[in-house]
Amino acid sequence: MENIGIIGAGVMGLTVAEKIVATGHRLAVYDVSANAVRRAGKIGAQVAQSPSEVGRISDIILLFLPGPAEVTECVTSADGLLDTLKPGKAIVDMSTSDPDVSAKMAALAEKKGVDFMDAPVLGRPITVGHWALPIGGKPEAIERCKPLFNLFAAHIFHAGPAGAGHKIKLLNQLMFGAINAMTAEMMAIAEKIGIEPRRLFEIITASQAGTVSNLFKELGKRVAEDNYEDPTFTVDLLVKDIKLAVQMAKENNAPPVLGRTVELINEVSQAQGLGNKDTSIMWTSYRGIWNG
Repeated sequence: MENIGIIGAGVMGLTVAEKIVATGHRLAVYDVSANAVRRAGKIGAQVAQSPSEVGRISDIILLFLPGPAEVTECVTSADGLLDTLKPGKAIVDMSTSDPDVSAKMAALAEKKGVDFMDAPVLGRPITVGHWALPIGGKPEAIERCKPLFNLFAAHIFHAGPAGAGHKIKLLNQLMFGAINAMTAEMMAIAEKIGIEPRRLFEIITASQAGTVSNLFKELGKRVAEDNYEDPTFTVDLLVKDIKLAVQMAKENNAPPVLGRTVELINEVSQAQGLGNKDTSIMWTSYRGIWNG
């Protein structure tokens, strides 16, 4: 396999890094966080000092970055990937980002003879190996990267041109946000009417009712255990994703109704200082809303 690079070693980036290193492939990792870099080094990845260094020593570079601004900076800055990469290399944006940004990055990369794909992850960290990747980009570029994708994904789809992968991911995030928001509201109402959220979670999950999704099990378990640290997915990231999804819908003359409501409760939680916590904490936001 070709030399691999990862820029962004947060939860998802590190999860993929572990899979790559475990199969004996050379991996270079860069992250602005010293803690993230330290964790990557501990699993056997080569620690790089900059995105350009990752670009110089890697054939395929995977991006796991917070959003479109960071992706644009990483790819197009004076010391960014396109300033470093030689023709024939590939950039795969696995962040959750703006479809229009992906299309722009792909156009710029093509001028340099570099492939650019958007391949956001559909799946949770714990299900690595079973993920689905909707990929926007050229079919031949996707085919080249399939041996790498197969290390951590079970389903690989050519979604369309650059940006199509992110369109699918943002639609998925709208659904994620709705389940998260309804779980939060239900737990908050339960507490208000004298039902312990922990007990509610135990009873509903035991029922095997159609409402019991894997996401509800994950969120409800955190609420039951009052555990919002070491987040699987933060409120800040959900705010960003839903904002991008709502923006995408509005720009295409499909203004969302439920999506805007979800966006509001997300932003309220963020304004209450919960941004760095797991999204399951959002049920506590209602205490402030109701009690003033």
